[in-house]
Amino acid sequence: MLLLVGLGNPGKQYARHRHNVGFMAVDAIGDAHGFDAPRRKFQGELREGFLNGPAGRIKTLILKPQTYMNDSGLSVREAAQFYKIDPGNVIVFYDELDVAPGKVKAKIGGGAAGHNGIRSIDAHLGNAFRRIRIGIGHPGTKSKVHSYVLGDFSKADQTWLAPLLEGMAASAPFLTVDNPRFLTALAERLNPSPSAAKTNDAQAQKAPQKSAKAPEKKAKPSVKNITPDTKTGPMAEALQKLLTKKE
Repeated sequence: MLLLVGLGNPGKQYARHRHNVGFMAVDAIGDAHGFDAPRRKFQGELREGFLNGPAGRIKTLILKPQTYMNDSGLSVREAAQFYKIDPGNVIVFYDELDVAPGKVKAKIGGGAAGHNGIRSIDAHLGNAFRRIRIGIGHPGTKSKVHSYVLGDFSKADQTWLAPLLEGMAASAPFLTVDNPRFLTALAERLNPSPSAAKTNDAQAQKAPQKSAKAPEKKAKPSVKNITPDTKTGPMAEALQKLLTKKE
């Protein structure tokens, strides 16, 4: 069993803040993969569902602590202890000032780097949990950090925020394997490699044509073989609602 934790602050006044991108990420994953509606439990909002990854169908929980950021560890510890989930199967999504906007990094353990939510989880669970660090960039000076983090994403940010949330939702099944596979799947989805494009072109040229009017069949990215399409359909609609909701 996996426990996906999104960090943020509860309340509509914080919903669009950069500090709440962890909430946004797990909401996108839950909506895309048909998780149950949230219910109040463990001082947070809990959703239950499954991720269909390379290793099979894995029961997965999504938790959004409602304790406010500084006490996030209280909620995470309650959930992890109740379900007997090892820290290595707890995956925390949160904002990272020292990572460029739209970039994602992952690690296991390490310091809190000034993030109060991570510091709280460290104190209550230890630091052996997995971390997905979502870059929001730095405002440039320390004096601007507070207002920047507790400020809404700008219109310009939407150019990378929406595709990133879609990509993380589609790549989430690879979290059932490890952090590197998740990052690789996400990178391939956001920035298809030139080698993959050349391979697809070569395959298309070798494919037999039944007639001059027959349309060419485009090769589908491997990630889509186990994940839903995020460009159209219910998933796209769910992400659009997520990006525009006010609570």
